[in-house]
Amino acid sequence: MLPIIGVVVVLGCVFGGYVAAGGKLGIIMKALPFEFLIIGGAAIGAYMIANGGPILKKTGGDLGKALKGPKWKKDDYKALLCLLFELVRLARANPMAIEAHVEAPHESDIFGKYPKILQDHHAIDMICDYLRAVGMSFDNPHQVDDVMERDLEKHHEEVLATPGALQTMADGLPALGIVAAVMGVIKTMGSIDQPPEILGKMIGGALVGTFLGVFLSYGVVGPLASRIKAIHEEEARFYGLIRDVFVAFLNRHQPNICIEVGRKGVPGHVQPSFLEIEEALDAVKSGAAVAAA
Repeated sequence: MLPIIGVVVVLGCVFGGYVAAGGKLGIIMKALPFEFLIIGGAAIGAYMIANGGPILKKTGGDLGKALKGPKWKKDDYKALLCLLFELVRLARANPMAIEAHVEAPHESDIFGKYPKILQDHHAIDMICDYLRAVGMSFDNPHQVDDVMERDLEKHHEEVLATPGALQTMADGLPALGIVAAVMGVIKTMGSIDQPPEILGKMIGGALVGTFLGVFLSYGVVGPLASRIKAIHEEEARFYGLIRDVFVAFLNRHQPNICIEVGRKGVPGHVQPSFLEIEEALDAVKSGAAVAAA
């Protein structure tokens, strides 16, 4: 909702200020569809030339993400911490018992309690791969931290490809606006025998191209790319939390301490408090005790 409000504010201030200063919208509105076709069509075509199929497929989803905001909310971080608590506690108490859960997470009664996390293949792959590695005696905390960091960096680079491509488009839009303006000037020169009032309108229409290119670059596409990048960077903290908990576990800390280490890495505006996590973990322990009885 906030991005939509932002776009409305940008449009209202730019065009409202123009009209308030005595500008006439007629010239802009007449030229706008054609200039938008030239600039927007060229930008989309260049985007298709510069980027492969995977990025093009992700672009639509990332545009939706810009409107909806980050995928992971406060309750999701709490759920992840509870899931990791159950797993590291089981891995500490009975390392052999963890194998059934990591080999078939979709059939696991532990993973099944957290359906949203279970649907995220990257989170599940990370959890299962590194719990499996622990079971194979890959228990050097520094090595695991290094491997997981490289894994996170690779994933981060992949998800940031779309906002990077959109930022490149934003950087090119002013130049495409100049292209549209030059074409308008060429058209105007072909009508140089017309009276000044007609030539003035034609030159004004040509300048709409320069305006539109700069406006789309700095008022729409550039901010959109920045928002998508910020969302991906926040969501990366969700996966970084998994690394923090596992590294703490390999350093022989107790499960509650591992979870506290992970909680500290949650973004501040969605970070659950220490007491909230304690209550959630108590509920997990109570549920496990009832199941065991």
